[in-house]
Amino acid sequence: MSVHIMLVSDQAAANLLPALDAVLKPTHAVLLVSKRMVQRANHIATVLTENGIKTQQVQLEDEHDMVALEHAVLEVAARVDGEKDIVVNLTGGTKLMALAVQSVAQAAHWPAFYLDIDTDSVVWLDKTKPSHKLTQQLRLRHYLGGYGFALKDGIERPQPNASWQVLMTDLIQNVGSLEEPIGQLNYLCQVADKSLRVKLTRQQNDSLSLDALLRKFEEKKLLKRQGEELIFASEDARRFASGGWIEHHVYQTVCGVTGDLLIRDKAANLQVTDSSGQPNEMDVAFMARNRLFVIECKTAKMNNPDDTKANDTLYKLSENCRRIGGAGTRGMLATYRPLRESEQRLAKALQIEVVSSRELARLDERLKQWVRGGR
Repeated sequence: MSVHIMLVSDQAAANLLPALDAVLKPTHAVLLVSKRMVQRANHIATVLTENGIKTQQVQLEDEHDMVALEHAVLEVAARVDGEKDIVVNLTGGTKLMALAVQSVAQAAHWPAFYLDIDTDSVVWLDKTKPSHKLTQQLRLRHYLGGYGFALKDGIERPQPNASWQVLMTDLIQNVGSLEEPIGQLNYLCQVADKSLRVKLTRQQNDSLSLDALLRKFEEKKLLKRQGEELIFASEDARRFASGGWIEHHVYQTVCGVTGDLLIRDKAANLQVTDSSGQPNEMDVAFMARNRLFVIECKTAKMNNPDDTKANDTLYKLSENCRRIGGAGTRGMLATYRPLRESEQRLAKALQIEVVSSRELARLDERLKQWVRGGR
């Protein structure tokens, strides 16, 4: 029987990862919670309970009062001392909270550790135990739950049929020559919307590059042309044609490197909601090295001189990574079209990895460099 004393902060992973580690997993958890962290503590407690760990929250009246903090920890000790082994996780909370808990831990001879996020290692502060790598890697549902996000419609792991797979490969291999007609097809898909029908203009009918692209999709029975009308075979076909195919390519590539990168969990088209019901979408997401990796997929043109679409996409992706998965989450933009130099600089400043245009053909290599920490 063991109990973890945890300091709750914005970074839920700091508490969840050690608690669900095969070596460290406790039977009980005591969460020390400041007034500002009540909601985060509730989310963490829910995940811990789902994993069979009994939880208790201790509300801190003033996280800036050292004496009051030490007193709160001593009260916890009085209730559990002698019944269970106590282990202290000093990774979360404020610096003052950590100092207060550490001082009590040292006096009571409780082992205390710190989670080194950069190396995924648990470091024991009293040096009586060697540091060790975390063995447990969180699933998407639990990781997202720790930050207050729930999966709206479950987890989707798409498997495109063989015919669509061939088309997808063709589009990736011919990225340079298809950028313009891909943009035109995206527009037609948007106009068709739920009706699955759209009338072609004379200019669109006369476009040789668009005609060649539509033939590729028509051969795979995703759409057909009837007079001046373009008719999609189904809503799934329309979504695939409007850019869903690049999401399939990214997801399939992630599947292909799962073994090499020890990816624990992966999904596409994640619909998540926060505690207020606000929806958010993630094209592709996976867990590796105890971190959340999020990939945004785009086929729309984003490099017009007067267009801010690329900047908006980068800022939104950066914010979603921080808000949905915490500071350790990493983001990538996979785009069919190249970015301008200024946009590439912005991506670097926001720590967003960019894989664009012809680079998509070697996405597997880029994924390995990205997850392992290289460029």
